[in-house]
Amino acid sequence: MTKPLRRDAARNREKLLREAAGVFTEQGLDGSLEEIARRAGVSIGTLYNHFPHRDALIDALLPARLAAMEDFAARAAAEPDAWVAFSGFIEELLDQFTADRGLLEAFTGDHPAAAQLTEACHRGMSHLSTLLHRARQAGAVRADATDDDVVHLVWALSLLGEATGSPAWRRCLQLVLAGLRPTDPPTR
Repeated sequence: MTKPLRRDAARNREKLLREAAGVFTEQGLDGSLEEIARRAGVSIGTLYNHFPHRDALIDALLPARLAAMEDFAARAAAEPDAWVAFSGFIEELLDQFTADRGLLEAFTGDHPAAAQLTEACHRGMSHLSTLLHRARQAGAVRADATDDDVVHLVWALSLLGEATGSPAWRRCLQLVLAGLRPTDPPTR
């Protein structure tokens, strides 16, 4: 049985988690551990006492982020309109990725992810695949749109958001979504 942390140790752990979330969001998952310790007002040794390696720190941060992602996946799955579910999920995913560089890196494979992160990536892609399939079946998305197509488009728009630091990706998302819609034959 694990012994409960002393109050000061528990405070240090919470400060480290809070600052790690900020550093990883700003700098990505390779963000400086020394910077995390400095911002938390503790030594690097204290950081390593709580989190023996980077992946342990990443794993400790994930439950809240993953719960948020599962929540919006569940909302999308419950949406009766297949197009609204699909496009809403993509927009929410992009909101998360453009706001959190660490999360973007995790999902695009730019970091050797911790175990929970790898599992979360698979679940996220499974949600996307299910929503895409449902939208194709409903005729809301082009029949030739594949999982890979959509993943690559999400990845590209995420990088646009990260590179520009602006909401320009939202306009591009609307263009991409319009391109994913089936084309109707002209009527006369």
